[in-house]
Amino acid sequence: MSNVWTVRDMPSLAGKIAVVTGASSGLGLETSAGLAIGGASVVMACRNPGKAQAALDEVRRRAPQASVEVMPLDLADLASIREFAAAFAKSYPRLDILCNNAGVMALPLQKTRDGFEMQIGTNHLGHFALTGLLLDALRAAPAARVVTVASVAHKTTPRLEVEDLNWERRPYRKGEAYAKSKLANLLYNFELGRRLEQTRAPITAVAAHPGYSDTNIVGGATEGSAFKRALARLGGKLIAQPAALGALPTLYAATMPTVGSGDYIGPDGPLEFRGYPKKVDCRPAARDPHTAARLWAVSEQLTGIRYLSAA
Repeated sequence: MSNVWTVRDMPSLAGKIAVVTGASSGLGLETSAGLAIGGASVVMACRNPGKAQAALDEVRRRAPQASVEVMPLDLADLASIREFAAAFAKSYPRLDILCNNAGVMALPLQKTRDGFEMQIGTNHLGHFALTGLLLDALRAAPAARVVTVASVAHKTTPRLEVEDLNWERRPYRKGEAYAKSKLANLLYNFELGRRLEQTRAPITAVAAHPGYSDTNIVGGATEGSAFKRALARLGGKLIAQPAALGALPTLYAATMPTVGSGDYIGPDGPLEFRGYPKKVDCRPAARDPHTAARLWAVSEQLTGIRYLSAA
């Protein structure tokens, strides 16, 4: 794998249809632009209409010949997820690439519309539901791919308390809750790959992470005073890589023919904070099939969306 892979090295995506969640800024915008430049028809799934329009204009500026549109999606609302999936099915015959990119980071305790803790609800449960509802569209593609965007933060937590995803039995810590939601992303991704393989579905499930990237999500990640948060934002500007580089692992995972289910793509630099895409390792807990199976079952119970039942 080249250590200087960029968007220019992507294979042609002409004729492919892609969905990118959280596409209104940062990594999602850059991922959408990269896929559009490669020739894909891109659906930018966004929660905020105002930001979505500005992001759409930017992608069209960079890829004026591409087919790009915005569709509303709030991953913290199961009704919105169902509406998005239904609208997509009416407009598109299949789905070749699903980038589960959207996320929230280190929020004070709050709930989704369905009563889930916001970080696990948005980062994991929302994408779990979305992928299930788009599964028929993915199956209709000759070789679809699902990319789940995780984080190096998953390495900071030793385990996922599957029976208490919503932090109802423990004191809440926003940074830890974020790390656990990212561990859940990886557990889900690898379990998705296993279940797709068991059913012989022509769909690849890959994970990626952006390293330490300068995006809007970083601003709220620091516990403590306003000064500490400001310091974190300054560190982001001085140390973090630009969002365009942070999106490269996702674009690599979404497009390169050498990538397979179970792979995890991240930056090649020190601590995987920055650099160009390569296959990286994750915490062993992220590949535990027993925890992953339990997480899948609990996710089905919480969302009411069931798919790819275990044999």
